[in-house]
Amino acid sequence: MFKEFRDFLLKGNVVDMAVGFIFGAAFATIVKSLVSNVIMPPIGLLLGNVDFSSLFIALDGKMYASLADLEKAGAPAIKLGVFFNDFTSFVILGFVMFMMIKGYSKIAPKKAPETITKTCPECAMNIPVAAKKCPYCGSEQV
Repeated sequence: MFKEFRDFLLKGNVVDMAVGFIFGAAFATIVKSLVSNVIMPPIGLLLGNVDFSSLFIALDGKMYASLADLEKAGAPAIKLGVFFNDFTSFVILGFVMFMMIKGYSKIAPKKAPETITKTCPECAMNIPVAAKKCPYCGSEQV
């Protein structure tokens, strides 16, 4: 059982998947930082000094000065700013992944379609590859 598990882990697909997962997590961190620290501050400035990361609706009916105060009090809230930042990160990450897959599909080697027919050497008709005898002329197939 341990040998099978080791063989499974050492297969190329599992190793490739692990590398992709680690790379994706690192890339997601960069995109999240890009959104929070580069993209959203200018948008907030254009909309009248809005800090999107601190937009929230407290559900307990009380007023809180900041998101930190709300979290310190442990009050339930709808954190619109955090959601908006995460959604923006998701859209950017999704677009980048789409572009990477699209680019990969252009440079990836194309698989030749499987041959399902062959030409009979006697009558030149297309017959199934597995045929032992040509249905058109009756010749034996090798």
